[in-house]
Order: sequence, then C-alpha cells, then structure tokens
Amino acid sequence: MADMLTEMDTLQGKMDRPIPGESLTNDPENPAPFEQAPEMTTVNQACEYLWDKFTEPETYQAVLEAIAEGTPIMNLVQVVLYDGFTKGKWNPDLMLMIAEPATYMLMALAERQDIPMTIYEGEMEDEQDEEMLFGTTLSDDKIQRLKESKNTGTVPAGILTPEMEQELETLPEVTAQPQESLMSRPETPAANTESLMAAPVGEEV
Repeated sequence: MADMLTEMDTLQGKMDRPIPGESLTNDPENPAPFEQAPEMTTVNQACEYLWDKFTEPETYQAVLEAIAEGTPIMNLVQVVLYDGFTKGKWNPDLMLMIAEPATYMLMALAERQDIPMTIYEGEMEDEQDEEMLFGTTLSDDKIQRLKESKNTGTVPAGILTPEMEQELETLPEVTAQPQESLMSRPETPAANTESLMAAPVGEEV
C-alpha cells in the first residue's frame, strides 16, 4: 500500500498541479485554467481526448507499466482526470461522467496486452461497497459491470468508437515492465584482491 501511495504521489507530482493556497495569490485578471469555462463540455469530446492521451507513446507505456505493477486502474483514472480538471479541460460534473468510460479504456488497453489488472483497491477482498471515486461511492451495479468486463475481456458497447477499436488492434506491443530507477545502485565491480605493492607479473621481487 505504501509503495502504491508513493507511486501515485510521484505521478501527481509530474502533472504540474497547483500548490495548496496558490489560488489565493492568483491575479483576478488572469484566472487559473480551472477557474474559466472548460475546454470540453460533452462526454464524447472528453472521451476522444482521453483516448488520444492514453495512446500517446509515453503515456501508453507509463500507464501499462503502472497497471502491470498492480496500481488500481481507478486510481490512475482519478489522477488523469483531476489533472485535466486543473488544466481547464472539463468541469467537476463532466469529470465524474467520464470516469467510468476512462476506466474501461484503460481496461481495454491492458486486456489487449494480456496484462493482469486490478480495477480498484479492495477488489481482491470484495470491498466494493466502500469504493470511492472523487468522494462519491460507486454503485454496486457499476462495480459489477466493471468486474464482468474484466472477467470476459470485453468492453461494453458504445465505450469505444469504431476508430478507437481499430486503433486498439494496431497499438504496439509493450514490455510493461518498470524501468530501472536512475537512483538504483550500480553493480559493484569485482574487488581487486591483488596488492598495489605486488610486483608486476614476470618480475621477481
């Protein structure tokens, strides 16, 4: 659990989120993106944007690696959607409406690569009644549909457009393995047990 929270903090830290209290110092003449009219106002528009974002090479690789490592898909969805909100892509109402389609999109990407997935925290313990999304409890029906989709390897009709389904079949294979950290310790070279004071080979002392 601690590792997952650390990973989520790292993902969020890379998304240029506002710092606490930042809005109090904003210039009223230059409001933050989320304080203005959102760029997107329909579910279809937002879903097309999300699909394009999920299938960008860098994001595609990072998301599938996170899923392969056991990060719940709905946690990733919350990070991505909240990031979009802070950038003025959608308002809170639309953000809630696209959360479920976004979850199915990531499930489809993971299924395409045969990557085992966890949909939400507590899934293995069947704690579905306590699953929250942006502070809202998900209904049993929604959770059951997500689990059935995972078990059958299919996405409900209407989630992916024909263009998305076609692109899904042409997406490149990925290793879905975590990249080695730049801070990882390099391999220790074999110790040189020969004394610096030893005579060179072929010479007598």
